[in-house]
Amino acid sequence: MNLNFSAIKESKNLLAFSAGVDSSALFFLLLKQNIPFDIIIVNYNVRVQSKNEVLYAKELALKYNKQIYIKDIKLESTSNFEKTARDIRYKFFEEIIDKNSYEVLITAHQLNDKLEWFLMQLTKGAGLIELIGFNEFEQKENYKIYKPLLDITKKELEEFLQKEDIKYFIDNSNFDEKYKRNYFRHNFSDKLLSEYSNGIKKSFKYLQNDINSLNLSIKPIKVFNKLEIYQNQNDNNLNIRIIDNNLKKRGFLLSSAQRNEIIKQKEITISHKINITLNEDFIWICPKIEINMDKKFKEFCRINKIPKNMRAYIYSLNLDLNELIF
Repeated sequence: MNLNFSAIKESKNLLAFSAGVDSSALFFLLLKQNIPFDIIIVNYNVRVQSKNEVLYAKELALKYNKQIYIKDIKLESTSNFEKTARDIRYKFFEEIIDKNSYEVLITAHQLNDKLEWFLMQLTKGAGLIELIGFNEFEQKENYKIYKPLLDITKKELEEFLQKEDIKYFIDNSNFDEKYKRNYFRHNFSDKLLSEYSNGIKKSFKYLQNDINSLNLSIKPIKVFNKLEIYQNQNDNNLNIRIIDNNLKKRGFLLSSAQRNEIIKQKEITISHKINITLNEDFIWICPKIEINMDKKFKEFCRINKIPKNMRAYIYSLNLDLNELIF
């Protein structure tokens, strides 16, 4: 299995590890090419075997001289487990990345995952950008996410592990169809890939090339810390793409309903954390904060048509206000 990891050969890398098929295969594929990386694992204590998976991760880290980061938690409720677990996992990842200056988070998502995502988005009513939501690289604020296995099927990874006689664990919860992803996997994506994997790989490449051809490199016209201001493109689709890309870097994934609300309301707060204003001339995006502002500043904002939900954050920056005049 020949994979090109040259893009991360010189960076400081952190591998999201679970001891399952995908991450175990990726661990040894990275080793084979002498790619530098450490590992990170989360134990939710939901399954009996999870303790053994953590022990295996520790054994690999010790044997191959890798730094390992472990988060051991017990969830009070398993309601909406997939989302809750993902939020906890990525919060932990980002804490470790920030603290230890990692540049790239490597994840073991593969072609089955990509097709599952495609089918799930298709049933929700999604556009091209959302359908092809799994990209090899995804830029966050302070790091990149790298998914090098998106052209490899789970079956191919299993064959690699068996050929190399590499130990791995099977998560029995992956067979529980109460989780939406498992339902799509067992009823659709696995069956499609078992018969049409070559065609599906080609289709994803063509779709990605189409997206790349359509992709406009739109940069903010002004940036003040975490406040970013873009030119309004006078096209709802382009404006939403700008907002969507910006929020992805901040760690937020917009739903279809949220996109519609942004276009409808023009001034909105997302997840109680990010303020967005879409007015006639500009797109404004910044963190939501609450702070008392003096009358002189409020008057300046009113005269210069600074959006109301931007003002508190701007005030906190203590800027030269003339820089905000267009």
